[in-house]
Order: sequence, then C-alpha cells, then structure tokens
Amino acid sequence: MSEEHWVSLTPEEFDQLQKYLEYSPKKIKDVLSEFNESGSLKQYELHETISYDVFKLFMKAYLEVDLPQPLSTHLFLAFSQKPRQEIPEHPKEGTSNSEADAPDSDIQNADNAAKADEACAPDTESKITEKQVPAKDQEAATALGNAAAQPSDSDASTVPLKDVVCYLSLLETGRPQDKLEFMFRLYDSDENGLLDQAEMDRIVNQMLHIAQYLEWDPTELRPILKEMLQGMDYDRDGFVSLQEWVHGGMTTIPLLVLLGMDDSGSKGDGRHAWTMKHFKKPTYCNFCHVMLMGVRKQGLCCTYCKYTVHERCVSKNIPGCVKTYSKAKRGSEVMQHAWVEGNSSVKCDRCHKSIKCYQSVTAWHCVWCRKTFHRKCEFSTVCDGGELKDHILLPTSICPITRDRPGGKSDGSVSAKGELAMQYKIIPTPGTHPLLVLVNPKSGGRQGERLNFFRDTPDFRVLACGGDGTVGWILDCIDKANFAKHPPVAVLPLGTGNDLARCLRWGGGYEGGSLTKILKEIEQSPLVMLDRWHLEVIPREEVENGDQVPYDIMNNYFSIGVDASIAHRFHVMREKHPEKFNSRMKNKLWYFEFGTSETFAATCKKLHDHIELECDGVGVDLSNIFLEGIAILNIPSMYGGTNLWGETKKNRAMIRESRKVVTDPKELKFCVQDLSDQLLEVVGLEGAMEMGQIYTGLKSAGRRLAQCSSVTVRTNKLLPMQVDGEPWMQPPCTIKITHKNQAPMMMGPPQKSSFFSLRRKSRSKD
Repeated sequence: MSEEHWVSLTPEEFDQLQKYLEYSPKKIKDVLSEFNESGSLKQYELHETISYDVFKLFMKAYLEVDLPQPLSTHLFLAFSQKPRQEIPEHPKEGTSNSEADAPDSDIQNADNAAKADEACAPDTESKITEKQVPAKDQEAATALGNAAAQPSDSDASTVPLKDVVCYLSLLETGRPQDKLEFMFRLYDSDENGLLDQAEMDRIVNQMLHIAQYLEWDPTELRPILKEMLQGMDYDRDGFVSLQEWVHGGMTTIPLLVLLGMDDSGSKGDGRHAWTMKHFKKPTYCNFCHVMLMGVRKQGLCCTYCKYTVHERCVSKNIPGCVKTYSKAKRGSEVMQHAWVEGNSSVKCDRCHKSIKCYQSVTAWHCVWCRKTFHRKCEFSTVCDGGELKDHILLPTSICPITRDRPGGKSDGSVSAKGELAMQYKIIPTPGTHPLLVLVNPKSGGRQGERLNFFRDTPDFRVLACGGDGTVGWILDCIDKANFAKHPPVAVLPLGTGNDLARCLRWGGGYEGGSLTKILKEIEQSPLVMLDRWHLEVIPREEVENGDQVPYDIMNNYFSIGVDASIAHRFHVMREKHPEKFNSRMKNKLWYFEFGTSETFAATCKKLHDHIELECDGVGVDLSNIFLEGIAILNIPSMYGGTNLWGETKKNRAMIRESRKVVTDPKELKFCVQDLSDQLLEVVGLEGAMEMGQIYTGLKSAGRRLAQCSSVTVRTNKLLPMQVDGEPWMQPPCTIKITHKNQAPMMMGPPQKSSFFSLRRKSRSKD
C-alpha cells in the first residue's frame, strides 16, 4: 500500500467543506449522472483526469454553490500531488534513508505545488479530456473553461476525478456497506468485477486522507488496513471481488468507524457502538490493560458503555455492551450493576478515597447508576439507577410480552413461522418519570417510532434538544400520536434564537454546563400550559406563485413586513453561503447588516395600504399609523429575547374576565401578556430602526394594537412573512389565526437576579 503526500486543508477549511456537504441536497451519485449524454458535464470523461476549471464545475454541480476561491484552490491542490517517491535501496553510506530521500522529495513537492498553483489560477488555460461532441457543445465547453494544452510534464495541472469522487463519498452520510460497494464500482473501470492492488491502494489512500483530517493517528490504522487488504485476497492472485471487498471492509471495525458506523438498523441488543476518541488523561485499554499511546491517546470508545480499546484490540473476543431490555417477564429479574473496568479518576463511593487513573485498571464503574468502587472494596450488586433514577429506564423496566397475532401473520417483530409475536412493554419503577430525549428532527419516522413505544408508559416526559423549530416539530409529532395524556416537554436550547426556551426559563442557549444539573432541574420542574395556534393561509385565485408556507401551526409568533424581510434575506444568504453562518456572533452581525440596509431601503413602507387587519371580527384602523411591520405574538420573546409587547406594571395590570377584543390604546396599557391565556397580542413596528432600538433596550416596546383571541389579515401584494422564525414570500392572500390547543411545558428554575437588576426593578416600580 503506497503512501502519499497531500497539501492539507486547514482544520477550519475542512470544517467549512463539511458544512457545504451538510447543506447540499445532492449526493455524489446524483452528480455522476451529469456525465451522461443529457448531463451538464457530458463533454468530460468520468474515468480521466480533470483540470481546475472542470473541478470547479464539478463542485458547483455537487454543492449547488461556488466554493470560495481559497478553499477551492487548496482542495484541488490536495488531489494534484504525486505519490511520494520510493526510498532508494542503497543510500549513501552514513546517510539515513529519510535524509537521502528528503531533498528530492522536497524539490518534487515544491515543483508540484508551483505547477498546481499555476493550474489553479483563474485565467489559466489547461488541457481537458473531452468526448467527441457537436460543435455547439464544443462552444459550451470553451465557455466552461476548455482551452489549449499545458506542457506535457505538468501533471499537477490535472487531478484524477475518481479520487475526488471517492474522497467526497467518504464524507457523506450513509451505510458503510453502500460506501464500500460504491467505491468498488467507481474504481472498477473495466467492469470485470475485480480490483487489482493498485486500485485498492488508491481507495485506501483516500481513507487515510480523510482519517488525518478527522484527527486520527494513522500509525495504527495503516497496518490494520494493510492487513485487511492482504486478508481479502484469499487465492493470492492479486485481485479482489466485490463480495470479498465488502466482507473485508464490514469485518474491520476501525474502518467501519471511519466510514460512519450506523447501528440504527441493528436489532441485536448488547452490541457496541464504536467511535474514535482522544483522551486528555492517561487511559487504558479495557481488553489488554495497556495504556493508549501517542500524544493524543487515541482509542475506540463505545458510545453507550464507554468500554475503550486499542484499534488493534477491537476485533478480539471482547465482552458485549450493556443490555437495554430484559429477557425475563416483570418481577422475575433483579437489576444488577453493569460494570466496566477502570479509567475513572474520581473517588470511590464506598471508601471515599481517590482512584488513581494512572495505576492501570483499578476500579469498577456502573453504566447505569454511575457509581464507582475500588476492586478491593465491598459493595452491593443491586443497582437502583443512581441519582438520576427518576429519568432512567433500567433494562428490567422494559419487559417482553406475548400477544396473539390475528391470522397468524407476522407483525414484523419476529419471523412469521410461529403463531406468537414477541413485543416489549415499558413498566417503569413506581414513582419515577422516564425521560424520552429527542434530538434530530431530520429522522422524523424514527422519532415517531420512539414516541409510539412510550404510548402506554405512565408519567413519562420528553426533552426536546434543539431550537424553536425542533420543539415545534416534536409538539406536532405528539399531537399526531394521539396520546391519552399529553406528556410534558422540557427544552435544552441548541438553536440560534431559542425564544420559547427563554420564556420557559431554560436560557438562550446551552453552553456546555452540567447535564446532570439540568436533568435534576427537570425532575423538579413545574408545568405551564402553552397556547398553540392554527395558521391558515388562503391564497387568492390567479396570482403569482410564492414560497411554500413552512408551518400551519404557530407556537411563538407570526409577522408581516420589515422584520420578516430581514429574516428572509438572512435565510436566503445562509442557504447560499452556509459557511458564513457558523456561529451565533456571526449570525447577529449578519442580522445587523441586513437591518441597516433595510433601514435605508424601507421595502415595506406604507404597509397599511396593502393589508387589512381584523381582531375577533373587529377591523383595526391602520390608516393613520405609519407602520412597516405587524407582529402577532403568543410568547413574550422574539428576535432572541426581545419583548415587543413590553412589560406591564403589576400594580396597573388588568385581569381579563372575558376574552373580548381590546383595541383601545388606554386599555392596552394595562393588558398583560401570558403564553397560556388563549389570547394573542398584536404589535405594530415603525421600521428597522425601531426594531434595533427595542433589541438594544433604547426603546421599551413596539406599538400595541390589540389583544384578542383570533386574527384575520388580508393582503393585496407580495409581502415577506415569517412564522416561528421561518420566513417566506407570500402573494396576496387571507391569513386566519385561531386557537388550536394547549401543550404542557416544563418551566426551568427561577433565574438568579443580580444586584443591578434588582435596583432596576425597584426604580421601575417607583
């Protein structure tokens, strides 16, 4: 297996490339179809080398955006380097192999880099391999960058397209076996169903390339892959079939981790889910009890039980992972500790003495209750779940049940040969509240399955990890599940604005605090009912097409005009250049820029000429009010913590005995906003400048227009709108907002007030 030198991307550039891949709706297989007769890249050969201009076209077809010039150039250079020259068999006496080879290698690399730089220049003419195409296609090829040839010794001006495709396919999400099969067929250019040694070396070199970018130390991975290649060729003829290639890859666990091991389809309990991890403290292999070596102490660690091994030890006869369900019926099994050896630098829960992590594997820790003991200390074998037992479902709480199948047909849980179907039911410990954690809304079907599994579980709770969009999606899934009792939902804010999380006192964003502390707070959380509203958009007939309405349910707010215009411009720019929006600070700076330009452009001025507003059937006169935006609020937070309705002094607050509409400005001063009062608050915005003043605290709130239980808006032109932070452009239409239902939400602990905030409150009361 040959080794190569690469012009490496910086860690920031590699992260930037991964962001582009994450936002791209296409797969690499979709782009390969562009090389067919009807594709946009039909004039180029898939199995040949490509120039920098064609490389840019290929990446644009894949990502649907132009890569920034530095990233595009460096990525091209990474593929344009030649393999390292072989070390001479007989170096000069007194000179090491590396010393003998270093000058020529440096000169070669410098020469290659210079030639590649020349090839990547925007105005460079390069040689492009083309098929025989009609004259009009030849003209199109010229426009795309085809030109005269380079000198014959300039191999760095082109790169193998296969290597580019293989590299990008490794970075995509997907099943490891699919990636292995794709790479095999990619390099099997003669389609004879066999790979020779050189072709396998090229694939493995791209795997090592990716491994280095992912901060893996290839010193252990390289010999493992070399052994894998040798083991694949059973008859030692120098060729490997597809079946041999896939089987060898699927039985090499470090390679599976690199390809993105996916255990989601596995039904076998007790299987490890390996991931590569770097340890800061001395760490020992749980199998051979030898310390993980290297500066970064790299090893494979199980996501579930934290069992840690060397890459070379993972294929040994290691014990299985923890069991997550019981094989016996309820009441016949006592929960025992699930022990994992060592690597715990804490105090013993028995003798309270420190456990020395540098003294090899000296202790046991339980995966479920997280208690740790010295080996020499005596302890009970019964596990109660530890300090988080109120949230944890122990394996003994998930028990098998047997049900008759109608007609003897299989329901998918076991084979159809028998007449009984094995299923599992949750029977939690009395007095506990199992916590279901939902993280990724992209895996919608799988999350729905998890909710259905908890259908008959009493007193379970849900933790929504994400932004306001994730919370809204989870609430919608719970609605569709038709639970007899709606489970309460807590929020771990991972989004950008997190307005709902702020109102529920969970904060504006998770910043890496103690998860144990958060779980203990959820255990004692009070409940509050959140109003949810149905949003109906009725377009007028025979009008131009607009964007798709993102949601038909409103949890936080809805707005038309200036703020939606800024949000829409932000959304379009982020879709086009995702790498520019990779931090909260950058997002705020972009909002500031769009808000400033909107101040001068005033694209939504004289909004009252284009909309009609009705609150509970009563028209609101906007003719004498110069507004550029209208916001309809359900919660007292917008734009990441801004309260557009403003505070209402408690000694002047009016308790509403009825839900009749209020539009009188004097009465509105005393109306209190509440997220569970089944009322909406309507606020007018004078422009982007006023929004900035409210956001920075220079102005207390917008203009109160109404408080009501339903809103109808009619528009007569194309206007920007947004619901819960998702913007779109809407042609003339009628919008109706009516109450849908209420969802129980868990409130966070009261925020600790500083001395200065207490002084401010006391002054406001005076």
